[in-house]
Amino acid sequence: MSSRSLSGDSDLARSRRILYPAEDISDEPYWWRLARPRHIHRSRLHSAYDVVIIGAGYTGLRAALELSRGGATVLVCEHEEAGIGASRRNAGYLGRTLKNSFPELAQALGNEHARRIYQELNDAYQTTWEFIRAEGIECFATRKGRFVAATSPAHLKRLESEYEALHRALGFPYSVVSKANMAEEMGSPIYHGGIAIPDLGSLHPALYHEGLLKAALAAGTTVATGTEVLSFDRDRGGAFRVTTVGENLKAKHIVVATNGYTPRHFSWLARRVIPFKGYMAATDELDPSLLTELIPNDRTIVDSNINVDFFRTAPDSPRLLFGGSAGASLRTTQAIAEKLSTLLVRAFPQLRGTRLSAVWCGQCAGTFDMMPHMGSRNGAWYGLGYNFAGVPMGSYFGLRIAQEILGGVTERSVFTRAPLKTLPFYGGSPWFVPLIMRYFAWRDRH
Repeated sequence: MSSRSLSGDSDLARSRRILYPAEDISDEPYWWRLARPRHIHRSRLHSAYDVVIIGAGYTGLRAALELSRGGATVLVCEHEEAGIGASRRNAGYLGRTLKNSFPELAQALGNEHARRIYQELNDAYQTTWEFIRAEGIECFATRKGRFVAATSPAHLKRLESEYEALHRALGFPYSVVSKANMAEEMGSPIYHGGIAIPDLGSLHPALYHEGLLKAALAAGTTVATGTEVLSFDRDRGGAFRVTTVGENLKAKHIVVATNGYTPRHFSWLARRVIPFKGYMAATDELDPSLLTELIPNDRTIVDSNINVDFFRTAPDSPRLLFGGSAGASLRTTQAIAEKLSTLLVRAFPQLRGTRLSAVWCGQCAGTFDMMPHMGSRNGAWYGLGYNFAGVPMGSYFGLRIAQEILGGVTERSVFTRAPLKTLPFYGGSPWFVPLIMRYFAWRDRH
């Protein structure tokens, strides 16, 4: 949870109940206005496939596309509609970001290993960008940069050190923005400068997912929505037996691409992924000149806290899209609206009284080492635990898993090397997430 106090905002809290009545706010993601999740009608499934993929998000569809084009018969099983999950709910950031900074990884794992991790992060970003261009996916993909806003002078000093170390190791560009020059990047009075990264990007996440889905279907992938996988195991011949609601299938390979929606009955993976909710909102349309004042260079913005607040402009209308308070337990549209409107007005006092048009949540996933992981266990592949880097990393893991299955990979991903850890007695129900968020808030203050 954010370290920012809500105390002293009683007048604002009272006004929100008038300005943001739940019945006037859509609880559907803003992105769905242009690309809603899809039910895909299908005939009866075949009895066997080369590959069965569980989950029709970025990872599952990117893997399916590559495998289908490589000559494999592929079935993607989706419990609900295609795109119902985080792939059409996230913020649409394209970058090379981890919760573990380059200096932290260098200290823990050595400079060369840390360099390889961040190089592969950049590979994920660049290959996703090139894939969108090559496929002609129209999803408002743009590279206008990112701004990391420092929440304290100590955070700014730390950011300068981190980005300078990354620049020395890999040449990634950045510039330091002082508190005195904040208006060049962000029209907010509460931050203490920050770091501008000129080459990062953003997109419309639902349109990107729709483009992936169309490409996979055109390549011959079978996508079965409303098809829950109950279990899978290997027979003596090495093939997988896959049990869905109503049908039993066989597959040479399995890919689990469920991330924050990993079901408890996939017990080994469920014990190693930490699901939590992320929250977002969209304002009503704003005066374009006001948007320019708020975000002059139209960059994506995150703050420097572990549990970030984030802001960006909508790509298709003059609105501000924003979010934060991940991991909080906000159970109603009204609760989400009140929490996020407080966040909004604190960052941008100019927007006091601005109405919200939509608020929504989606299921994210972390891991115990706060690193993305891909790999295989007993022959079943998985990619998950994106820790807020799901657009590039989810897409990249799908590509890499497909390449592993098709063969010919000369070098394994660095993200396959670390063990996917769990804790004793953890079974997939993350009761401890609020405690972790309080700890993160304490760390952000120190």
